[in-house]
Amino acid sequence: MIRVAAVGDIHMGSDSQGLLRPAFETLPECADLLLLAGDLTRHGTPEEMRVVAREVRDLAVPVVAVLGNHDHHDERPEEVTAILREAGVRVLEGESTVVECAGVRVGVAGTKGFGGGFVGRSAGEFGEPLMKEFVRATRRSADSLGAALKDLHGLGCDVRVALTHYSPVADTLAGEPPEIHPFLGSYLLAEAIDTAGADLAVHGHAHLGTEHGMTTGGVRVRNVAQPVIRRAFNVYRLPAREAGTGEPGAAAA
Repeated sequence: MIRVAAVGDIHMGSDSQGLLRPAFETLPECADLLLLAGDLTRHGTPEEMRVVAREVRDLAVPVVAVLGNHDHHDERPEEVTAILREAGVRVLEGESTVVECAGVRVGVAGTKGFGGGFVGRSAGEFGEPLMKEFVRATRRSADSLGAALKDLHGLGCDVRVALTHYSPVADTLAGEPPEIHPFLGSYLLAEAIDTAGADLAVHGHAHLGTEHGMTTGGVRVRNVAQPVIRRAFNVYRLPAREAGTGEPGAAAA
């Protein structure tokens, strides 16, 4: 069993140093890797991201992250990404990475994602240029996630995880006002996950949402926003594929 620790929406600021480090230092006892599902900072400033970097630097498990909308607010995503990478974090945006965990190859494909809504109540690529660009941004993000997941097929991964900030399903938004669902995620992300295949999808962003959900294709989805899980991280256990079967595992909370 591979143990995947995950959390998002930790929203760290200059007054947050040391809040999570004690819990993160226990990770080797209960998890094989840590996923950070975006909104790591409050306003996306380099100063705030340096706080995050110090929380996760030199942990005894690999750390993989995506940025969230808050991490883009200061309009310096490249700079804050560089700060995380200098601390040893693998930051993904339409990319994938493979980590070795106890002899098992775990592939993580990540992207921030974007909004647009869900089947039956979603924005369309029609009308004003701004509306079309809104939907195209989500489509590009979903396409890059799908391509990154497909890349993992050829890398001999025993487990595949999709990591996003925005939600791929409406299930994990239960508790959020329905009026803002289109700004919390998009069904296009779920389509990409189902088409390419994954064993688990992890996201944040929906602070008032629900932890458990599932794509129409049967991939388990977990909302790990810290206001939802109410702890430093949650751990999900995934069975690796049996050699040669290619059959996906099942996520257990």
